[in-house]
Amino acid sequence: MQTVVEFCRELRQRETPAEKILWEHLRNRKLAGYKFLRQYPVCVTAYGYNKYFIPDFYCHKAKLVIEADGPIHLIKQEYDKNRDEVLVALNLTILRFENDQIINDTKNILNTIKNHLNNK
Repeated sequence: MQTVVEFCRELRQRETPAEKILWEHLRNRKLAGYKFLRQYPVCVTAYGYNKYFIPDFYCHKAKLVIEADGPIHLIKQEYDKNRDEVLVALNLTILRFENDQIINDTKNILNTIKNHLNNK
């Protein structure tokens, strides 16, 4: 059975074009000096079990999750809604952007993220 760390590595290898674009702007503290991790497992323990949620991008200092949503998210809406509720209960903020937005309007997406970070 694959470990969560191995699965995260696999996800990083299979990044979408939108994730690749966003990562180029978030990595190495390029955006407002905040450190982001990609495909980082967030662990939730309930009823003695660990459940892992793996956001596309995660900033611990800002308690921020950024999701790049592709077509699969149209099918996973209920899962995403439940997942977001759990992450919000952990005091995390979730920013979701469509892949097309990230690819075609990168500057505005980065400004939205930067505005959120500056208001922390």
